[in-house]
Amino acid sequence: MTTPPAATRVGRRRAQKQAQPGLLPLVIACCALVWVLVWLVTRDELSSMRGGYIAGPIAMMAAFLACRRIGAMIVVARPIRGFWRHFSHAAICVGIGTTVSVALNNNTAGISPLVAAPVLVGVTFLMLAFLQLPREVRSVQRWAQVLLDGATVAVAGALIFWYVIFELAPPGADRITQHGAALVGVGGLIALVVIGRAALSPASLVDPVALRIVAVGPLTGVVAAVLLIAGGDTGRLWSSMLAGPIVGGAMTLAAHRQQLVLSRPGVPRAPGGRSIYNALPLAAVIATAALVITVSARQLDTDQRVVIIGAVLIAAFVVARQLLGLRANEKMLVGIRRQQAELEHLAMHDPLTGLANRARFGAVLGERLDAHLPASVLLVDIDDFKMVNDTMGHAVGDQLLHEVAQRLRHHSAVTHLPARLGGDEFAVLLDTEEPVQAEAAAARILAALAVPFKVGEHQLLAHASIGVALAGPGDSADEVLRNADIAMYAAKGAGKASWARFEPRMRHEVVNHARVGSELHNAIIRHELYLMYQPVFDITTGRMSGAEALVRWHHPVRGNVSPGDFIPVAERSGLIVPLGAWVLREACEQLARWHAEYGPAAIRSINVNVAARQLRETGFVDQVAAVLSDTGLVPANLVLEVTESSVVEGRQVRDTLQALHELGVRLALDDFGTGQSSLSLLRAFPVDVLKLDKSFVDGISDGEDRGRLAVAAAVAQLAEYLNLYAVAEGIENAAQLERLRQMGYRLGQGYFMAKPLPPAEMAALMIRTTAPAVTVAT
Repeated sequence: MTTPPAATRVGRRRAQKQAQPGLLPLVIACCALVWVLVWLVTRDELSSMRGGYIAGPIAMMAAFLACRRIGAMIVVARPIRGFWRHFSHAAICVGIGTTVSVALNNNTAGISPLVAAPVLVGVTFLMLAFLQLPREVRSVQRWAQVLLDGATVAVAGALIFWYVIFELAPPGADRITQHGAALVGVGGLIALVVIGRAALSPASLVDPVALRIVAVGPLTGVVAAVLLIAGGDTGRLWSSMLAGPIVGGAMTLAAHRQQLVLSRPGVPRAPGGRSIYNALPLAAVIATAALVITVSARQLDTDQRVVIIGAVLIAAFVVARQLLGLRANEKMLVGIRRQQAELEHLAMHDPLTGLANRARFGAVLGERLDAHLPASVLLVDIDDFKMVNDTMGHAVGDQLLHEVAQRLRHHSAVTHLPARLGGDEFAVLLDTEEPVQAEAAAARILAALAVPFKVGEHQLLAHASIGVALAGPGDSADEVLRNADIAMYAAKGAGKASWARFEPRMRHEVVNHARVGSELHNAIIRHELYLMYQPVFDITTGRMSGAEALVRWHHPVRGNVSPGDFIPVAERSGLIVPLGAWVLREACEQLARWHAEYGPAAIRSINVNVAARQLRETGFVDQVAAVLSDTGLVPANLVLEVTESSVVEGRQVRDTLQALHELGVRLALDDFGTGQSSLSLLRAFPVDVLKLDKSFVDGISDGEDRGRLAVAAAVAQLAEYLNLYAVAEGIENAAQLERLRQMGYRLGQGYFMAKPLPPAEMAALMIRTTAPAVTVAT
């Protein structure tokens, strides 16, 4: 296998490292928990309690970093980002509470209001986080049921703390700190209900396992609140020391779990069916009933106690019945929720590559633009991918697309969103508006794709053209994508396997191309096009050997339009196919008319330029044969000129050229010497004529450019050895003509001999050059 460049390997390792969930916050949280456990086990009476309390703020800082990391990832859905951002705020608030604990440095019963207040604010942020998630459609009755569940748990928790936990508090304990602990405990119970409902909701986007891990935090708060009121000195110390690290560790682990799920493409898990959270309101009812029995047993006689116990048993039977019905309903909903999760995933992801699809990419880009956040788009289009499908089959093509997607994923940071927009077109959304960073990302992707792909038994290259577009003020998602698309086509026009950054002038060029393309389409229909003919002379005798047909366009408003303005538009838009068909027939019909009027000796052949797009048309050979048959010409009367870039287009083009050669049509290699594989083409290409490019004729007469002289002479000798015709293009003075004649060239064309002429003037020149003694016209 080819060894990747060092820069590519470094970039790949860097991108893979960025794509993996960060372990540092989790390691910090674990170290904090281990530290406080070691401190509790090894402490002595003289040890300062600050040594144990300090683990709480450290663990909460780790939780903040882990949650904030997800909140900054544009690769995830906006609701998930908002959810974890609120969790990072909750981590800050609880961290403030643990920091105050360090400052207070005591082991008194309850929780100080200075600690309870920020902790309760953190619990509030935790519950507000769930409002960021999409919620299932609920009726008024359903909302009332949710609120009643929360109220049931809150009231039951308050009653238990008031009548049970407070009774177990040590004598002389501060009532204010006891109420602070009770509020934290009740808040934890309510948070458990909220988390449970979110874990069971089919509309939840957060990983269910992560939600279950998060529930450890509120549960720890409830247990700590009970122990801080009713526990002894040791129980209070352990609970106060461990609460912060456990809560921080749970939040950090939950965030790490969420990152693992996000880093592994696949269908998200549907929310679980059964959960202990559903039993919380019922447990609250049972606990309250037990409290009622306990309280009534102290004040009522035997008969009254029997009535109370019977009523509670009836309530217990009803609760058991509801639990059984709830379990049956939840089992039926599991399949529905799983299917819903799969459908939602398919709606936003490409099934072949697992990347985000166009819908999700546009939604995330639109969200960033609406929030006035920096954004840039890289539009990645695989060069010549159609050739892979045509030559190796669609199965290999699909495998290549999958490998390209994986490489894009591995070389994108966690804050980037790679996507497949369709076909062989990919995109990457960047969270930056700096040109240098966007261009560096484009260069990194190009380097990654330049490494050969192992696809089955094949080693394939998949170069790409990338368009870079930076989002500007007021730009919509469609405008940014359109700008990136324009820049991508500019990169293709510059030679492919490169990137180009969008500039406003590019849009004007595209608009102009579209306008010219539309007018050209109408021009073909309205017969605004006409042909001029530039003679090809035998430079030793002065006789006319043939002529090259050149298309011209007379616009009814703008007058004559340069071929350099409309030919590229025709090739890009596909209009070159009908335009080329018209030129072929018109030129052959004109040659047939000249043969009929002046005889075949006056002019032997007509040269017609053919684009690669025409050669890829399956019926092109039949079209040429039909034109020859209709005009009465023989195949040798037609010379088709193709460029070197056309010849290397692929097997289909080469097959077409071979079929034309077998038909008897002569083939000319135009602009010879300017390509990178001219000599190798002569072995695979059935060429009859070599046309020396004008760039080698310019300055050939003064002899100063020895390189031009060498190339021109070599082409003449090569044509002689291979028994080919050599034609020198762009002859502009007598000195050039004489020098080329000395080199052995027989044929030439250029303004010195004749400019492109209309048919009538061509006929007059044809008559003059038919005479034996005629010299070359000026």
